[in-house]
Amino acid sequence: MAIELRHLRYFIAVAEELHFGRAAERLNISQPPLSQQIQSLENSINAQLLERNNRNVKLTPAGNMFLEEAYQILAQVDAATTKAARMQKGELGEISIGFTSTTPFMPKITLSLRQFRERYPEVSIHMHQMNTKQQLSPLLTGRIDMGIMRNTQLPDNLESRLLFRESFVLAVYDGHPLLEYTEQGVKLEMLAGYPLVFFEREVGTALYDEIMTLLAQAGVTPMISQEAGEAMTILGLVSAGLGISVVTESFTRMKVDGVQYIPLADNYSFSEVWLVNHKNRPVSAAANRLTKLLISNILNEKNK
Repeated sequence: MAIELRHLRYFIAVAEELHFGRAAERLNISQPPLSQQIQSLENSINAQLLERNNRNVKLTPAGNMFLEEAYQILAQVDAATTKAARMQKGELGEISIGFTSTTPFMPKITLSLRQFRERYPEVSIHMHQMNTKQQLSPLLTGRIDMGIMRNTQLPDNLESRLLFRESFVLAVYDGHPLLEYTEQGVKLEMLAGYPLVFFEREVGTALYDEIMTLLAQAGVTPMISQEAGEAMTILGLVSAGLGISVVTESFTRMKVDGVQYIPLADNYSFSEVWLVNHKNRPVSAAANRLTKLLISNILNEKNK
């Protein structure tokens, strides 16, 4: 006979009560079936667990050992049941997220991550910094569950959701002549002839493409004087007077001495931020909770 959890519960009741009648009443069953189940349990494990006569019921040494093991087994089952239910609700688990270098400077996203950590501390979040195009392969293979990235061409198996649009701004050094246009904004066509500090092509893939497209639409052939792989390095080079840079609004959260930001007057100059996941791979409940929180915070921000 296969041992079932009910056999363990029956045995624990008898072992704690040391009386078949009281145990049967506690289990809400009649006494003869209870006695039969205990006898079957003993036969199955080939060990006598209880000494009984008309007056007394006592645990044998094997029964004492089995009682402790039975407690542990039921405790493990209860714990597994609780964990499974909490994982189904998104209160436990792991989420692996790809993100671009500018993501930590996007307040809508950092707020959502902080709130999620406070609400669901037992969900492990693993963040992986990658540029937009570097995220595609891990999303396809399942190494990451979701990606926060810029507008790009996606493989057929990936799907995107627009989170928000970020305006482009111009980062210049103190005393730059374009600062006189701070109020009305700078048109992209006015950047012709100015040396630019730019992302390295292989690092800021999506931003590089977007900015190059905008400049081309404005008829500007960029004069790139310096390239850098990190956002802070770009701003540092701007501060040193080695050029100006077209960056997204999230860069303005980085306060660098000697760098000022000017809005662009072109109303079409913005970058899209996407949340991307695999179309056919199930999304965990925890990832769904994070997505809903992120969308909710973005909608609330829009409605302010």
